[in-house]
Amino acid sequence: MTDEELAARLAEGAGRLLAELRGSRLLQGAALGHVADKVANAFILTALAEWRPQDPVLSEESPDRPERLASDRAWIIDPLDGTREYGEGRDDWAVHVALAVKGQPRIGAVALPARGQLFRSDQCPSPPEASRPRPLMLVSRTRPPALAEALAERLGAEIAPMGSAGAKAAAVIAGDADIYFHSGGQHEWDNCAPAAVALGAGLHASRIDGEPLRYNRADTIVPDIVIARSELAEKIVAFCRSQR
Repeated sequence: MTDEELAARLAEGAGRLLAELRGSRLLQGAALGHVADKVANAFILTALAEWRPQDPVLSEESPDRPERLASDRAWIIDPLDGTREYGEGRDDWAVHVALAVKGQPRIGAVALPARGQLFRSDQCPSPPEASRPRPLMLVSRTRPPALAEALAERLGAEIAPMGSAGAKAAAVIAGDADIYFHSGGQHEWDNCAPAAVALGAGLHASRIDGEPLRYNRADTIVPDIVIARSELAEKIVAFCRSQR
């Protein structure tokens, strides 16, 4: 099995488990999210230990192991991105499985189980041409970035909130939005898989100042990210640099 196939099967398989767990209706809210995180994490980690025993793993739901820093390859996973949305019965939650190679988001899969969608970095066509009169920019439901309104005004864009970084990236990839913009901090597992899939689809993905995204680092914080259509990326980066 190739790394791409493995990432896709892990994301899809974990997604099915999460959908079935929520569908049982035995747990709700925070309790459901807590159990779901653990179940999906155990599935992914066990499968990776079976299929890629030599590769280290960085997961939101597991203790970090510093030996990963010595490896050129590291799997970076978020078993359930958008735990709040999942517990609330919404559909904008995702499973992220990525492989960083020499710090780059090389391979990724993002599953949106409640929508029946799977996005792979190796099988992701470019989004269709934009047909909206104004660009649509997606931001966090709970932590919209301070720069978002000023950036939207500069671009003439509309702003819409959405859960899960994976769901927002997927919307840009599918052509349902034009920009995913976030500042204020995330972790590597929040955006490595979305970045890999976006890059695979030919979109722009970087820090908001245009610096490349880097993964498998000692500090797992990623301060900011932008995923956007290429024709908008230059304007976004220029604006963000001007705000330093």
